[in-house]
Amino acid sequence: MLFVPLPGTAGADNTPPRAPGAVAGQPKSGPVFIIPVDQEIERGLQSFLERGFQEAANYGAVLIVLEIDTPGGLVDSAEQIGTLVRDSTIPTAAYIKGDAASAGSYIALNAGSIIMKPGSMIGAASLVDGSGKSVDDAKMVSYWKSKMVGAASLNGRDPEIAAGMMDVNLSVNKPELGVSKSKGQIIALSSAEALKAGYADSIAGTPEEAITWLGYSTADIFRVEHTGAEKMSHFLTNPIIMTILLFVGIAGIVIELLVPGFGAPGIIGTLAFALYFFGNYVAGFAGAETWLLFILGLVMLVLELFVPSFGILGLLGSVSLVAGVVRAAYSYTHALFSLGIAFAAAAVVIIIVAVTFKERGIWNRFILQDSLTKEQGFVPVPEKLDLIGSIGVSLTPLRPAGTAMVGGERVDVVTEGSFVNAGMSISVVKVEGGRVVVKEAEN
Repeated sequence: MLFVPLPGTAGADNTPPRAPGAVAGQPKSGPVFIIPVDQEIERGLQSFLERGFQEAANYGAVLIVLEIDTPGGLVDSAEQIGTLVRDSTIPTAAYIKGDAASAGSYIALNAGSIIMKPGSMIGAASLVDGSGKSVDDAKMVSYWKSKMVGAASLNGRDPEIAAGMMDVNLSVNKPELGVSKSKGQIIALSSAEALKAGYADSIAGTPEEAITWLGYSTADIFRVEHTGAEKMSHFLTNPIIMTILLFVGIAGIVIELLVPGFGAPGIIGTLAFALYFFGNYVAGFAGAETWLLFILGLVMLVLELFVPSFGILGLLGSVSLVAGVVRAAYSYTHALFSLGIAFAAAAVVIIIVAVTFKERGIWNRFILQDSLTKEQGFVPVPEKLDLIGSIGVSLTPLRPAGTAMVGGERVDVVTEGSFVNAGMSISVVKVEGGRVVVKEAEN
């Protein structure tokens, strides 16, 4: 085992110090829970840790060890996790096996003890936005600095070092603690540096060594693992996967609505949206209202195709659908970005499919497709062009339509607008299909 005691705290026999409250020479027995913090800090990790802490409480755990290796993540989720750690009735220690960077350092500082693996790191907690650019907003920087300083002060760690971990405009000079930072730099401590600065209580090669150093027995260790649903959720909530699911969902459902009859696009699109909402629901991002908004939006879009609403149903349906998708994601910015890419890509595919299968499109329901052909049994009225110029006699008054005898044949005729009495001589001036136009003949 590798133990490195804090400077000046070892006993007379140079044995490593024990955690406060541990019985000297006799490790405290009972269940010890190891919970990994090995992903980006977001709402999904928060839900996982809440489940882990609850399981530890149900088992009567005597110690919880957070095994940390994270690049950081969302500040609001880190705050919630920090509160969970700080308010836990079960003693909690942080074992940093890799990086406790950014928001990860804040979580570690909320634990009662910090033990680091050789080569690990804590710090570099400056605020950045979704694109990785530094956040210069004075209020946000001041707020996050107060959080870091408060977490460090919980266990008597130097607050200036915590402030220097996130404020690039701060200068820190602590030669007695081995920390020196000029303006424009960020403090990030290796395991050895953290030990000297008081930001690590010990160095241990494994979580078991850390547990032993803390004065607890390793005979009853439980490791909380991600469930299959949680692992699947972590995969599905990857920004790239989310964009793909949205693209497939939008393209599949719209193609099924516009070019019905296939079935497969609708099924695949529905499945893609189901996976999108499932992943975000398990991760803790989405609630039941997101499903309701999405289904309501989909129903209104379908109704818009059949119920005249002057676009109102379509507009409301689109807003509801987008709201459901955006609210289900852990970040509105990421959701809108993914949705924009998905819409653009889906539009291209939809246009290609609509053009390729235009004869099956729903728009054909609103266009008269039938024609009256001889093959279908329809016989057109023959044009009597040979009657043009013929002279006849009106059999009935022409007001302006009536019947005349022309070329020994009764013909339905119409005048150019004037009235002609029965028995008058008429001449044919025009034939248009079955329409024979006449006028009173001049004597």
